[in-house]
Amino acid sequence: MKPTTRKRSSHVALAIVGAAAFALAGCQESQTEAAAFPDIASCKAASKADGWFSQADCDAAFVQAQTLHDETAPRYESQELCEQEHGPAACQSASGGSGSGGGIFMPMFMGYMIGQALGGGRPIAQPVMGRSGGGFVTPGGTGFGRMGTGAVPASTFDKAPTTKGQPAMSKAQVRDRGGFGNTAAKRSVGG
Repeated sequence: MKPTTRKRSSHVALAIVGAAAFALAGCQESQTEAAAFPDIASCKAASKADGWFSQADCDAAFVQAQTLHDETAPRYESQELCEQEHGPAACQSASGGSGSGGGIFMPMFMGYMIGQALGGGRPIAQPVMGRSGGGFVTPGGTGFGRMGTGAVPASTFDKAPTTKGQPAMSKAQVRDRGGFGNTAAKRSVGG
């Protein structure tokens, strides 16, 4: 009778392992084509007539990314705190000027990412900022090492929460959440 029990439990174990593998495969996030550029000229130079984005898409995505940056870039209570997260000379006053003194600071717009919308819609955009230690990050915290093209998780293009008009992050808030750059490093894409 023991062999039957053992045989049944090995079938149950195999069924559980198979179900877990199937569940994990179902949880994998879909990928989308994306390209990151420091400016419109670089984007237009990479566009192709038969490609997934055109020169007109480069213009539209740039405007969309600038708007998103203004709405969703993280805000910090000091320039030093912002630069700690995004690098030296990579921050400005949230009112637009390069800041000194009090106020709210945010990372500078360093370029934009253009992505292929799932379902074949118009290309979508995401602003790009520098991050401390090198590389780039989106307002949502997805980090990557260099400008270029490749597949990224579709969630890279999810709109980050609106920060415009919200209180700036304090040093304690940045520390408590592990730092914006730390969060971005955990969600890094590519090299």
